[in-house]
Amino acid sequence: MVIDRKEAQRLNREMHRRNITRFGLDLNPIVSLVASCFIVFFSVYALIHLDQVNRWFSLIQETLVTHFDWVFILSSNFFVLICLYLAASRIGNVRIGGVDAVPEFSNFAWYSMLISAGMGIGLIFWSVGEPLYHYTQAPPIFSSPDAAITAMAATFFHWGLHPWGIYALISLALAFFAYNRKLPLSLRSVFFPLLGRRVYGTLGDVIDVFAVLSTMFGLATSLGFGVQQINSGLDYLLDIGFSVGVQILLIAGITMVAIVSVVLGIDRGIKFLSQLNIRIAFVFMMALLLLGPTVGIIRLFANSLGLYLNQFIQSSFFISRESSAWQGEWSVFYLAWWISWSPFVGLFIARMSRGRTIREFVLGVLIVPSLLSFLWLSVFGGTAIFSDQASDGALFAAVQDNVPVALYQMMDMLEIPFAPALFRVLLSLLATVLIAFYFVTSSDSGSLVIDKITSGGKLHSPVKQRVFWACLEGLLAATLLVIGGEMALEALQTAVIITGFPMAILLTVMTVSLMRGLKLDKREQRMIRESRRIREILEAIEEEEVGVDGNEGM
Repeated sequence: MVIDRKEAQRLNREMHRRNITRFGLDLNPIVSLVASCFIVFFSVYALIHLDQVNRWFSLIQETLVTHFDWVFILSSNFFVLICLYLAASRIGNVRIGGVDAVPEFSNFAWYSMLISAGMGIGLIFWSVGEPLYHYTQAPPIFSSPDAAITAMAATFFHWGLHPWGIYALISLALAFFAYNRKLPLSLRSVFFPLLGRRVYGTLGDVIDVFAVLSTMFGLATSLGFGVQQINSGLDYLLDIGFSVGVQILLIAGITMVAIVSVVLGIDRGIKFLSQLNIRIAFVFMMALLLLGPTVGIIRLFANSLGLYLNQFIQSSFFISRESSAWQGEWSVFYLAWWISWSPFVGLFIARMSRGRTIREFVLGVLIVPSLLSFLWLSVFGGTAIFSDQASDGALFAAVQDNVPVALYQMMDMLEIPFAPALFRVLLSLLATVLIAFYFVTSSDSGSLVIDKITSGGKLHSPVKQRVFWACLEGLLAATLLVIGGEMALEALQTAVIITGFPMAILLTVMTVSLMRGLKLDKREQRMIRESRRIREILEAIEEEEVGVDGNEGM
């Protein structure tokens, strides 16, 4: 369906008239009330009926992992292939926001916010534990005589092109329909070519409710991981204990800091903290690289990257024909996590990406964050593997007992030549501060994105609404931790698999809609550029004729 901009603007105004604008609010009542009531009801019911909800979680997870693992694997491969096609084709010349649009943020600020929103907490949480698991228990994907190289290549697979391909595709769709087609910055807009005006009605509300719930559970999972690791760091530094009770108190405290960031706005809040996070992370990574087995890490990075690229296609399409336990615990969990979190990351990236061509956008989102993630994982995962080898498996034993404490256990094993006690405390403090800041930026940017969806895609909405969603994110994260108790990690994994399944199907349909819209815009922008060239040629010819006439007159 052809999207007429003037008609879209008229329909936008009609949709926004449905918003509640009393009491200093500006929100879509159906999307906001249905999503928030579901989350509150789920949280209260789960806290009252913990055993029953646990059984439901286990049953649904087992069904999805056993019978529908192929949905996550094939859909994520499809998203990566579409991204590569868009970057290589002539569609890549289309500029987000129109021919004359220019980027709003510098490359450094843009990449900083990409990484902070995309997977900041997760990279810190899993960078030690996952490579160790794959090192001691060989994965069914990637194959090398060196177990360490195999382990790192498998870890790269979970943190590389696949998650960023998912993010790139949905953020491109949202940015294109918002800035090029003047539709609301909301998930419903990307279905306009397929559904037409129905995206402004009940059907669009249903899509946005799914987006809010998926985003909330994906965020709650990341915040749950983050607060467990913060608890581990504070327990190491201050001996406060490691428990769900302490973690709930930490969620409450850090959520209050996130609210302050929300009030400060994007430039003084998210942008400032994101750039600060990148700088702290760089210092932390370089310190570990220099204190750890530097040459071994560099070699491991190069060899693992080579194996990852060499066996990428084969491993990407691997679907176990026997036991799905490994893929359910690792690949399916990760893919579901990225898919469930994709509306949040997609909307956030879309909001920051106006003015970039599709080729620049796709390659930037796919390649730069992936390479930085690989470097980070090599430093921390490589140091962990070498430490485990030196300690005869002592580090992996600690990781099996408590994944969140893995980073601090590894830093304890570092051979620091001078002032080791002081350096270990400084590194642990740096790690804890970094995780807390990533928690704040995730909560802040998450509340910004959810507020965009629930306000009908408005770029500017009341701050109090973002504060409400930040509080609700903290409530849901705390609820998932309580549901899981000592097995909180499994509850967090189950939550994202459940919410990721319907989103995988929704994003596949979204891709078809995006391709229709891009082909139309490619023709329009090409016609604009060609008309400008013709006009420039005609103007040049006129100037030459005027010049010739003037010379003849002389």
